[in-house]
Amino acid sequence: MTRSWSSFGIPNTNNSRRSSYTRRLGDGDHDHVDGDCSHEDHTAQGMLPVFLNDLVNQQDFVEITLEVEDDSVLVRSIAPVAASSSELQDDAALSITARIRNKFPWLRSASSRASTASSLDRDDTAAIAMSARDARRLNAQLQRTRSRAQAALRGLRFISKTTSASDANELWQRVQSRFQSLAQGGLLAREDFAECIGMVDSKEFALRIFDALARRKGLRISKINVDELHEFWLKISDQSFDARLQIFFDMADSNEDGRITRDEVQELILLSASANNLAKLKERAEEYASLIMEELDPENLGYIELWQLETLLLQRDTYMNYSRPLSTTTSVGWSQNLSSFNPKNIIKTATTTLHSVIFQNWQRIWILFLWGSTMAALFTWKFLQYKNKAAFDIMGYCLPTAKGAAETLKLNMALILLPVCRNTLTWLRSTAARSIVPFDDNINFHKLIACFIAIGIAVHGGVHLACDFPRLVNSSPEEFEAISSDFHNKKPSYKELLMSVEGVTGIVMVVLMGISFTLATRRFRRNVVRLPRLFNRLAGFNAFWYSHHLMGFVYLLLLVHGTFLFLAHNWTQKTTWVYISFPLLLYLGERSLRACRSEYYSVEILKVSVLPGNVFSLVMLKPRGFKYRSGQYIFLQCPSISQFEWHPFSITSAPGDEYLSVHIRTVGDWTRELKCVFTNHVNSKPVLGRAKLGHLVNMERKSQPRLLVDGPYGAPAQDYQNYDVLLLVGLGIGATPFVSILKDLLNNSKTIEEQTPTESTTETSRSEDSFGSLNTTPGGKRKLQSRTGMGMGQAQAYFYWVTREASSLEWFKGVMDEVAEMDKKGQIELHTYLTSVYEESDARSTLIKMVQALNHAKHGVDILSGTRARTHFARPEWKEVFGRIASKHAYKTVGVFYCGMPMLAKELKRLSLEFTRKTATRFEFHKEYF
Repeated sequence: MTRSWSSFGIPNTNNSRRSSYTRRLGDGDHDHVDGDCSHEDHTAQGMLPVFLNDLVNQQDFVEITLEVEDDSVLVRSIAPVAASSSELQDDAALSITARIRNKFPWLRSASSRASTASSLDRDDTAAIAMSARDARRLNAQLQRTRSRAQAALRGLRFISKTTSASDANELWQRVQSRFQSLAQGGLLAREDFAECIGMVDSKEFALRIFDALARRKGLRISKINVDELHEFWLKISDQSFDARLQIFFDMADSNEDGRITRDEVQELILLSASANNLAKLKERAEEYASLIMEELDPENLGYIELWQLETLLLQRDTYMNYSRPLSTTTSVGWSQNLSSFNPKNIIKTATTTLHSVIFQNWQRIWILFLWGSTMAALFTWKFLQYKNKAAFDIMGYCLPTAKGAAETLKLNMALILLPVCRNTLTWLRSTAARSIVPFDDNINFHKLIACFIAIGIAVHGGVHLACDFPRLVNSSPEEFEAISSDFHNKKPSYKELLMSVEGVTGIVMVVLMGISFTLATRRFRRNVVRLPRLFNRLAGFNAFWYSHHLMGFVYLLLLVHGTFLFLAHNWTQKTTWVYISFPLLLYLGERSLRACRSEYYSVEILKVSVLPGNVFSLVMLKPRGFKYRSGQYIFLQCPSISQFEWHPFSITSAPGDEYLSVHIRTVGDWTRELKCVFTNHVNSKPVLGRAKLGHLVNMERKSQPRLLVDGPYGAPAQDYQNYDVLLLVGLGIGATPFVSILKDLLNNSKTIEEQTPTESTTETSRSEDSFGSLNTTPGGKRKLQSRTGMGMGQAQAYFYWVTREASSLEWFKGVMDEVAEMDKKGQIELHTYLTSVYEESDARSTLIKMVQALNHAKHGVDILSGTRARTHFARPEWKEVFGRIASKHAYKTVGVFYCGMPMLAKELKRLSLEFTRKTATRFEFHKEYF
């Protein structure tokens, strides 16, 4: 029989108190002894003999740990101790006695206590260590709550987040279906277990799960049937934290001794790193295993048990808070920042949504309305003009329709040049025009006009070829007599119409524009279309670049086409040149300026950094007189590669830096050749370093390849100075414009501190003032803070960088470190998300998450990025991000800037509209694609 003991009172040596001793026997029997005791010795002599005799006389021994307080003794743990011989029984009894004597100083004389304190042997030291561990275990058990277990359960997921029976059944049906296709002879091989349960990308991890589950059944098997598979599936999909924890523990406990050593922890780290393709983590697995042992095994016993691993997972949020920025903790939920609007019916909801959409897009709406109205007016004017001509009696409504379409074509052929006049747009961005014109949509407007040009060509050319010309050719001599003077008194044939100046120039223009428009589509421009090797050069950026220059010939042909008209002879009626003269001259002037400026901005390379993930950076000496804003971009040309090709890249240096830098990802022929030129042909060897903020990098440069710079050019991100709160979202290499913004914010903030040192030490920062404050008006009405356009670097910035490969975290390592070091006021929050790692709730990333938090708490460095900014796993929960910012910055306008692929832009734009409508915070979205 194993007996358990509850607490009992022990009187103090200085006074006597009433105490009670309770012994709880097994099987529900109880024996209570209550009495008064007036002296410590009576208690010791009357109680301990019974206590020790019960222990020694039992065939099954128990190990009891007691804790002494001021006037009481508390049982902290009771564990059975196996004994197979009388010698082991004696040792166990002596061990228990030694532990009790260590716990009860009043059991020993003064000389005995002094002797014990000076001559503790190895067994006593181990006993003390065990007692300390048992105390921690009991404390952990007392602190465990249901809410903590539920939180830890979310961080230890093997299969699915779902908990409903229908979802579980559906998942099992899929597993069962895969079993039928993979099993041979009704048995599923161990090697196919990963594919069967849906963990194809983590085969090694799945095999470790298989072995752990098999060991729990006491089996050493390599094949299982469908019933055993179902049993395994129920265990790994169990929604109990204890069940999942046991599987996770058994995966490491390969020898089934109930203990995990440092080597076994290291194996589990290697397994998790392999499942997440983290080669860097594998290299330091031994170091991180020691870190976990140091945290969970402070007694240095050399192993950890199940309850210690449980403690690590239950305290997940505590460990996470070690490295979480203070500003990420908000005391006000975003739901409390809701506007007073509460729609009661569909009409009000639709009205409010429409109002929000109009408010967010009014600039686009009025530009499109003006453009559409102008086209409609021109079409109507030209239609009515030709309807009143004599030719209308022969060609009918075909003629005014074709001429009306031609008039819109003239307008659009002129307008399509304006969105690509980059220097003009960059200048206009700095004027009051930016408040009414959506310059961020210049390329979208360019594409939209191109689409209407294609429609105009189809209508104009199609109606001429299919309607006008046949009716003219087939007209009677009497009908033709009315317009014979327009054709030199000779009725033309259909072939003569096609071979005329008007016909030939029109057909050639259609062919050239067809080639240019086709190769400009995304599938051809991005090289998505896979053509035979012989025609492979017909796709890609080069094909798009060169084919677009065919438009120069199109404009020449357009002038000729508009000069030779069948039914118009007066020069005042030939208005093509009126439409396109100014835009064409403006565009040609910009190209000339670009050519002259590029010759002047021939730069010297200071540093070439080869970075992981097919990225390299160029640090250049800033040309004299070259001024730019953070968020802008430049064009680069390397004459040794091509005399004509220019490619855009975002500037990653700050305006206050002494150098100019860009980060380039090698994704095409030109960028690959550029990397080879500057890494293989430069005499000074490229380095793996990173430029520091505001420091000039010295580097030997002899016989460098020539590099020309054109710019800077305006971009959406340059408008960041118009906002007090910024949400910067970069996808992959799309983080480049925001790196410059972060550096500029800190440089400006540092300048302000140097200029006004007394104010900076007495006043709180703008970002601190905004946290948790709801700036309501006295009347309680919603009042949005207007954009101040401070431009002084005091904005609160939230930077979210989402990248796929762990190696890409090296791109801006130096910048991230310096941002964290210079940001004394918490002005910038850095959030890096690595999508190649399984989400934080997945068991394959659980241990990595723990190691990451422990290492950041101890060393202040993230294990994945090597910076002070902690790396998150999977993708951000954008709704939570917007909600947190809305709760912190009520009644303010937040500038949301995104640079990356189009797929994420739609979600960010939707959330900006949603939170603007539902909360007291306004979000204004700006995008830039690469």
